[in-house]
Amino acid sequence: MKQGFFKIISNVALTDSVMKMVMVGDTSAITAAGQFVNIKLNGLFLRRPISICDYDGETVTILYKVVGKGTEAMKEMVAGDTLDVLTGLGNGYDRTLSGDRPLLLGGGVGVPPLYRLAKDLIAAGKSVSVILGFNTKDEIFYENEFRALGADVTVTTVDGSYGKKGFVTDAMAAVDYTYFYTCGPEPMLKAIYRASKTSGQLSFEERMGCGFGACMGCSCKTVTGNKRICKEGPVLVKEDIIWEK
Repeated sequence: MKQGFFKIISNVALTDSVMKMVMVGDTSAITAAGQFVNIKLNGLFLRRPISICDYDGETVTILYKVVGKGTEAMKEMVAGDTLDVLTGLGNGYDRTLSGDRPLLLGGGVGVPPLYRLAKDLIAAGKSVSVILGFNTKDEIFYENEFRALGADVTVTTVDGSYGKKGFVTDAMAAVDYTYFYTCGPEPMLKAIYRASKTSGQLSFEERMGCGFGACMGCSCKTVTGNKRICKEGPVLVKEDIIWEK
C-alpha cells in the first residue's frame, strides 16, 4: 500500500450516473487488474474505495457511479484538482489460471476492473470473451472499449432494450470458455457461481472501513477461514467461497 497525491487530468460523464476520472501520480504500487484505490474526500470520515479500470506508469483511470455524498463530491471535481489516494490495495485477478479462452462477466459498476484484465489477457495471446450486463440501454458503458481491445463482446440488458435480453448468465451457455472472471453485485456473482461450468475468480463489492485490512469490517467466511474483502480479496477463487444464506 502506498499513499500519494494524484492530480486529476479529466473527469467526464459516460452515462447519467457513471463517471470516468483519469489521474496522474505514483502508480508503482498497482500491480494487477482487480485492485482498487481508496480516496480521501474533504468532510467525509471514511475513504471511498473505487476499483481500477486501467493504469500505466503515470496515470490511473477509475470509473465510478454517483450514488452518495462521496461520489457526488467527486463528480464536481475538475482537471487540476488534487486527491489523497491510497494505491496498491486488494488482491487482484490471477491471470495464470485463465486457460486459452477466458470468459469475463461484468455487471454495472463491476465492469471497470475487467477492462484492464481483458487488456492483459489479450496481450498474453488469450482469446477473450466478455459479457457485460446492464438494466437498460441508457446504462451501457465501455462496450466499444472492450471491442477495441479485440475481445468478443456480448451485452445483455434486463429490459431487452439492447443486446440480449436477460442477465449475464443467460449469455453464458453460448460461450466455450476455459475459466471465468467476474465482478458485480452479489446476486449476480451467486448466479454465475451456480451456472459456471469451470473454476473461476469472483471480485466482491463490499462496504469497507479502512480499506487495507486493519478494521476487519469486511471479513467473510471461506473454506479456509475468514478473509477480508479489502486485503485477501476482493478477488476470491470459486472453490473458496461459502455463500451466506
